[in-house]
Order: sequence, then structure tokens, then C-alpha cells
Amino acid sequence: MARELSVVLDHIAKIDELDLKDVAPTTHVVADAVPTHPALREDEPRASLPRAIALAQAPAVSDEGFSVPSPQA
Repeated sequence: MARELSVVLDHIAKIDELDLKDVAPTTHVVADAVPTHPALREDEPRASLPRAIALAQAPAVSDEGFSVPSPQA
């Protein structure tokens, strides 16, 4: 994990070297690049999947939710 984090931090350091003062911030790469056709739909409230159906094929259920094993230390 340390090696992967090091790669990420090295990449961020390279970005810090760039002169980005005139670059406008973006919220989403595609949506900002194509403002007339947003890539994401609007959020609209709707009913959830009933709990009984969601848990019907779960290998283990605990406290009305999925039960997963604890990670080994």
C-alpha cells in the first residue's frame, strides 16, 4: 500500500508543478466539457428496493442488513 500511495503522491507533486492559475475548476470532466449534454442525470427521489428482496439471497443477514465477516488483523 505504501508503494501505491507513493505513486499517487508523486503524481500530485507533478500536478503541483503546473501553472494552473488560469484554468477554471471543473465539477465533472465530461459534464464541463460538454455542457449541452450532461453525462449525469438529475437526482429524483424514488422508492428503494424492499429490504426483504434485497436480503433474500444474502448468505448471511444480521440486524436487518448484510452480515459480513470482520477483517482479520
